[in-house]
Amino acid sequence: MSETRPHAIVIGSGFGGLAAAVRLGARGFRVTVLEKLDAPGGRAYVYRQDGFVFDAGPTIITAPYLLEELWALCGKRLADDVDLRSIDPFYQIRFDDGTVMRCTADLDAMRAEVRRIEPEDVAGFDRFIRDSEAIYNIAFLQQAAQPFHKFMTMLAAAPDLLRLGGQHSVFNKVGQYFRNEKLRIAFSFHPLLIGGNPLTTTAYYCLIAHLERTHGVHFAMGGTGAVVTGLVGLIEGQGGVLRYNAEVEQVTVEAGRATGVRLADGEEIPAAIVVSNADVAWTYGRLLSRHKRRRWTDRKLKRARYSMSLFVWYFGTNRRFEDVYHHTMVLGPRYRELLDDIFTKKHLAEDFSLYLHRPTATDPSLAPAGCDAFYVLAPVPHLGGGVDWRAKAEPYRAAIQRRLEETIMPGLGETIVTSRLLTPQDFQDRLLSVNGAAFSLEPQLFQSAWFRPHNLSEEVAGLYLVGAGTHPGAGLPGVVSSAKILDEVVPDAASFR
Repeated sequence: MSETRPHAIVIGSGFGGLAAAVRLGARGFRVTVLEKLDAPGGRAYVYRQDGFVFDAGPTIITAPYLLEELWALCGKRLADDVDLRSIDPFYQIRFDDGTVMRCTADLDAMRAEVRRIEPEDVAGFDRFIRDSEAIYNIAFLQQAAQPFHKFMTMLAAAPDLLRLGGQHSVFNKVGQYFRNEKLRIAFSFHPLLIGGNPLTTTAYYCLIAHLERTHGVHFAMGGTGAVVTGLVGLIEGQGGVLRYNAEVEQVTVEAGRATGVRLADGEEIPAAIVVSNADVAWTYGRLLSRHKRRRWTDRKLKRARYSMSLFVWYFGTNRRFEDVYHHTMVLGPRYRELLDDIFTKKHLAEDFSLYLHRPTATDPSLAPAGCDAFYVLAPVPHLGGGVDWRAKAEPYRAAIQRRLEETIMPGLGETIVTSRLLTPQDFQDRLLSVNGAAFSLEPQLFQSAWFRPHNLSEEVAGLYLVGAGTHPGAGLPGVVSSAKILDEVVPDAASFR
């Protein structure tokens, strides 16, 4: 390809950055992706140790058509590079009293599950299904890939969004359909998958229930890292370059326009445009620290509300736990009170609710023969709570192990042969996420859509933002959609020649 193509720099190789690079490459830009770590993926980094493979972050793939679009832009098929397997039931929810609920795409099977727990809530379930589809049709299909940098866009969307109950929280909205507390939990926990508090996150996120049923829940053979590898292949096939161990220190600005970046080692790289997939608060607070900002000032960033963080324990066992499902929620004795501890009080509670991922249930190749690979995740407060994770990490891990042994994995401790941890401190130090927040800004009503950092920077011309902290939000469908918005806001490559 001709090197006369205008140069686009993408900061960060998370899903948002990789998707952005593919789209820019397809539109005629020469793309360089700069990654701080030694391999691609960002939060979707892959750890390999002792013969086990652990996806660091995303484990659930929904809306695969968004990935298929990226492959189509390169004249290829997703299926040629990535083997996606449908997981149904999506997951099992184990309540504290031992009751298990299986969540599936089959509506009749779901009605039977609801009826088993609370017969009087079946009619409410049907209404919830209908209304979550209506929210999905407006808030996701019409708005997720729509730029929201113009306030008039927000005004035009407001009547529909208010009609759909966006002023309510997910938990309150779900409470309109279900009387049973277990069912209220089962149908309201989804915001936690994108860093939101079900008690305060706007009810637009009830759309996730319909998204799962419509497009399914999928797992990539080889792990989510296989999708990352596939995207890297697309970028390199377009002539793009990925540089690792290349931490960006500053976005360089002249006359109010981004001109490139300066790396931590002092190297300066010029570019026609810069796309940041770094944490949005880090982008404005650190990468633009030398540029006077009008909206996303240090004061505003400090006052913003950030998502919770995560404690993740990756471990491998020397035997298989065949009774453990691929995706399992192991809920604790408290729900609303625990959410209050995590999001409001920023208090590390002694109890927890867990998400347990057993990828070897579907792909045994991720562990040595006869072994299992696991990933267990607990939502925890971000670093604003002042927890010293150097002291707390191991006791917290041990408590999680005891909980798993008491519930669904008896004898676990005797089988563990490899282990590693990811704490909120790692989110801050390794992933440069402000406050160690796992999903950047919390998806509250007034931190969503127009109120969220725009994909077209308000501060600097020629700077664009993708990823969890920008519109439309966190989660794989959200960050991939944020890259799709670039097609609407980035001028054609020809205009830079």
